[in-house]
Amino acid sequence: MTQIPIKVGVAGAGVMGRNHARVLAETRDFRLTHILDADAVTAEGVAAAYEATGVASVEAFVDAGLDAAVVATPNRTHADLSVALLEKGVHVLVEKPIAATVADAQRMIDAAKANNRVLMVGQVERFNPAVEAVKRAIADEDVISIQITRVGPFPPRMGEVGVVIDLAVHDIDIIRHLTGAEIVDVQPQLARTKAEREDTALLQFRLDNGVIAHITTNWVTPYKTRTLQVATKGKFVVADLMTRQVTEYFGQQPDGSYSTRGLMSWPNEPLKKELEAFAYAIRTGETPAVTGEDGLRNLEVALRCLGEA
Repeated sequence: MTQIPIKVGVAGAGVMGRNHARVLAETRDFRLTHILDADAVTAEGVAAAYEATGVASVEAFVDAGLDAAVVATPNRTHADLSVALLEKGVHVLVEKPIAATVADAQRMIDAAKANNRVLMVGQVERFNPAVEAVKRAIADEDVISIQITRVGPFPPRMGEVGVVIDLAVHDIDIIRHLTGAEIVDVQPQLARTKAEREDTALLQFRLDNGVIAHITTNWVTPYKTRTLQVATKGKFVVADLMTRQVTEYFGQQPDGSYSTRGLMSWPNEPLKKELEAFAYAIRTGETPAVTGEDGLRNLEVALRCLGEA
């Protein structure tokens, strides 16, 4: 029996909002009906591409009779908009970071529980096939350390946040996801060279299971790099999160040499997998892949790095 598509809207017609709209329109689980943006012309223009309705007011969006919504507006607006939707009975996928403050994140979690709605956080790198391949490779291993590099040129669209909130939140989530552990010790080094907020960060962590981790992130490198390295007692796994090439080094010999093999990384679009996971949580009532509590913990660690928690 064919399931009725979930009536969904997208709040925010920026880069991520447009990406969500594109993928939602191609996903059979959903029927994209509304686009919200403060600029009415932008909202209507994006909506027209998908035979949806463009609206410029939060009230009109909240009252649109949606089953679900993707919130891809500026971070400072996430909480008020998400809570209004949840209280209206709308399931919400909110882009990372979950909110601007831990208190706002908790408000969202409480609203989802009170209204028995799904609140999922858009940590799209969890659905990167390369990250999934690494997680499978280390499933039975004792992890020693994790090193993540996420660097590139300054994105002109940024203004309200620095690299910790915009980029490192991805990697904080990856570290927690791969280890199943929580970050307890934070040692940040931040620098500001070209932007109003920090544009370079070296972040060191210790987790409650003893794993150590390091994130290098910046907006001053003239080219993009996204790499993940995991050292365990039995192997060393390297992943390029852009090309999705994953290599495993294992079986170290007395002369220091290793055996190597490439690991399978399926060519799936992470955003599509994320939205399918959102639909699955809505239809089944099961806990979403990335919970509001996950989002809160990721935000809390990021704010500790900034000295704001």
